[in-house]
Amino acid sequence: MGTPMSRILYCHCAYAQVVPIETKTAVLEQLSASGVAFDAVPDLCEMSAKRDPGLAEIAAGGGTCYPRAVRWLFNAAGTPLPPDVAIVNMREAAPADVTAALGLAPQVEAS
Repeated sequence: MGTPMSRILYCHCAYAQVVPIETKTAVLEQLSASGVAFDAVPDLCEMSAKRDPGLAEIAAGGGTCYPRAVRWLFNAAGTPLPPDVAIVNMREAAPADVTAALGLAPQVEAS
């Protein structure tokens, strides 16, 4: 497990329904419990389509999804991401893999 990313962007993909609900729930719960600062948005695609000004602030951080698609969404909104931003794909990765890529410790289940 690496060190946590300096800034995390969590997209809930509210409208596309492409990320399994179990993955979204597990990752969001672990992020919330970790104490790590993160930004959560309901749907990054919608923000890009509406050219939401909040994307300019978010562009300094990281995100989750297909790297090419996330970069395209920011470019389409006129706020390109820096090339060194790490993007973790929740569509294909298991929750534990996503949180490990974010540098978060695994959650220990209470007995």
